[in-house]
Amino acid sequence: MGVPIQKIALDAYLAWENEQPEKNELFQGEVFAMVGARRVHGIVAGNVFAALKERLKGSPCQVFVEGMKVQANATSVFYPDVFVTCDPADLKTDYLFKAPSVLVEVLSDSTQAFDRGLKFAAYRQIAELKEYVLIDPDTRVVEVYRRGADGLFTLNDFTGLAMLRLTSINCDLTAAEVFEGVDGR
Repeated sequence: MGVPIQKIALDAYLAWENEQPEKNELFQGEVFAMVGARRVHGIVAGNVFAALKERLKGSPCQVFVEGMKVQANATSVFYPDVFVTCDPADLKTDYLFKAPSVLVEVLSDSTQAFDRGLKFAAYRQIAELKEYVLIDPDTRVVEVYRRGADGLFTLNDFTGLAMLRLTSINCDLTAAEVFEGVDGR
């Protein structure tokens, strides 16, 4: 996360952000310019998007890839790398999604601490969120935080396993397809 640009209310942020050439996230009322991503980040996000798009065909859910805004709470809006929503209102919106079932963040050195900490705390406020997926393309760490019946999130570590299971949307992704092309092959 970069340096905050200014403090702003949600409605003012949304009106302003929709006019900007570059993406900016809102966190606790402060606007942060997003920085560019590395090649491996784009590859992994694209791989996850493609795999989920194929598996969700014919289902009531849709997958979206970066560039789409998710509102975590009244003062925070993010651009997750990939997310899935099955919510009827979300499936009709043009700009702002509020009820994703699955959120995926591809980690980088500059965003890792924020994605694991404060961003995850904000995302947990989304009542419909069932799974939060963190993928590190450098170390091949794959973690899924899954919301239990008690409302608490539990870590499910898929690092080193051949299969990643997303129970909330009944999808399996192989590690091979998630990391395909990361090594330049």
